[in-house]
Amino acid sequence: MDFSFTDDQQNIRDAILKHCTQYPDEYWLERDREEAFPEDFYRSLADAGWLGVAMPEAFGGSGLGITEAAIMMQAIAESGAGMSGASAVHINIFGLQPIILFGTEEQKQRSIPGIISGADKACFAVTEPNAGLNTTQLKTRAERKEGGYLVNGEKIWISTAQVANKMLLLARTTPLDQVKKKTDGLSLFYTDLDRSKIDVRLIHKMGRHAIDSNMLFIQDLWIPEEDRIGPEGEGFKIILHGLNPERVLLAAEAVGLGRAAIKRAARYARERIVFDRPIGQNQGIQHPLAKCWAQLEAANLMVMKAAYLFDKGEDCGVEANAAKYLAGEFAFEACHTAMLTLGGMGYAQEYHVERYVRESLIPRTAPVSPHMILNFLAEKVLELPKSY
Repeated sequence: MDFSFTDDQQNIRDAILKHCTQYPDEYWLERDREEAFPEDFYRSLADAGWLGVAMPEAFGGSGLGITEAAIMMQAIAESGAGMSGASAVHINIFGLQPIILFGTEEQKQRSIPGIISGADKACFAVTEPNAGLNTTQLKTRAERKEGGYLVNGEKIWISTAQVANKMLLLARTTPLDQVKKKTDGLSLFYTDLDRSKIDVRLIHKMGRHAIDSNMLFIQDLWIPEEDRIGPEGEGFKIILHGLNPERVLLAAEAVGLGRAAIKRAARYARERIVFDRPIGQNQGIQHPLAKCWAQLEAANLMVMKAAYLFDKGEDCGVEANAAKYLAGEFAFEACHTAMLTLGGMGYAQEYHVERYVRESLIPRTAPVSPHMILNFLAEKVLELPKSY
């Protein structure tokens, strides 16, 4: 049992932190105010080859694991880029995992290099307004026609759809009342985001303004058969293979965000003088910050355990969900504690902590709520009856 990084892993962390110094806090504050995608940041990581960190070498990637990807994504968030920086490249890192595992050689050759180079931006079109996490109830319909499918439906909370040219879409190809199991009859597609057939509407939200969230209204979208990933009707099973790495990466990003907040708060506490002494000398300031540091480190251990198990090909569902739960909760507490440490200045945009607080609600809430994770853990670990 070794808790230290390998030399290569430490080099990844150091290189990403150094790369991110080109994009200081002011850069991210400006992107947040402008609600502008960080194109130059995205392009710089693509040009440096980082978007292919966990992609197969045969297609131009580095062939590393989710562990190395988690180290990279954590460093991006920890640099001060937070969820805005991490979310700009998040789907590039793990999103095409279903294609890597289930796509044909032609599909891999056609899809993966563009994501690695940054020529393609993809979005993950699964969630729907009236289905939530009950994925088997998806209503978006892909009707089989000669040579492909005609798709109609709605999707919601689809990140980066304003800038994406590709999408990973889950749709029902067999009506729910015609399948033996609720999880059957859903198919997965990786296809062009055709804006002549898809109305992309921005959702104005509390935080992470640099990365858009959207509703998609799909009307008579044509998807050729060669864009279907895996067998028809098995999309639900296929997409499950991307859920654990997504939770691991999001948890790693949350830990990084929490670390950024605690680091900034501790620096402020050392420098801020009240009653002729630094406020960091007061235990009322020290203890909450120290508690948050310890909680983030504990969450990070679960993140790395889950990543390690995934890379070994072992079941990591419990660990990935536990990591996401712990990191989401503790990152929020860290960011809120940092805000309280700065007092009134914590509420001011120029000190950046208020942005961290707004962004910390993302990994706490998405892509699965803490309540649903606790349901999952109660069932899988404690063997309690399924509650949903």
